Amino acid sequence: LGTRRLARATIARKAATLRCYFAWLVRQGRLGADPARSLRAPSGGGRLPRVLSGGEVGALLTVEGESPIDQRDLAVLELLYAAGLRVSELCGLDRDGVDLTGRTVTVLGKGGKQRRLPIHDTATAVLGAWLDGGRGQMSGPPEAVFVNRRGSRMGPRDVRRILDRRAGSPTHPHALRHTYATHLLNGGADLRVVQELLGHASLATTQIYTHVSKERLRA
Repeated sequence: LGTRRLARATIARKAATLRCYFAWLVRQGRLGADPARSLRAPSGGGRLPRVLSGGEVGALLTVEGESPIDQRDLAVLELLYAAGLRVSELCGLDRDGVDLTGRTVTVLGKGGKQRRLPIHDTATAVLGAWLDGGRGQMSGPPEAVFVNRRGSRMGPRDVRRILDRRAGSPTHPHALRHTYATHLLNGGADLRVVQELLGHASLATTQIYTHVSKERLRA
């Protein structure tokens, strides 16, 4: 793979796949020894996460229309950016996790860890408008904050479709989380605070955003 000049991330991913597969074969008793145990590959490299500009965020959060779908889409996008949620956290958000008076949302993150996050006035107003208006016109689990047209709790693919419809260029939902963290650091937020807000177990995971922030400063 290296001589074919494939990207380091591609080689690392394929090597990891082989290691996992052969380890599984050993656990299943189909192989006596793991031939991939010593297989090593270069790390995926230092590709920085994509961060949206202020103009891109503004355009994305300009959702015209008052239909239930429009209200829902705007609430989804506002919340992804205002709280830096993972898509799984957004989809799993329940009504009892929303405190419009206190301007917070409480989500269940990785490892079943719960965290309460502040949201700004605009996100609070948009979320309130959806819950008081369009949400009541769409069927689905009564406890779920976000539902799809099929009457089920919204899933990651539904969120991706919203971005595909609304974004001017290809944008992954996680890019809004990257943007949230980078904009906080650019605004002077402490790295430890950003770590807590993102729900990162290790500060090393959060530090990637300091590199993004420096790159933007150089540009």
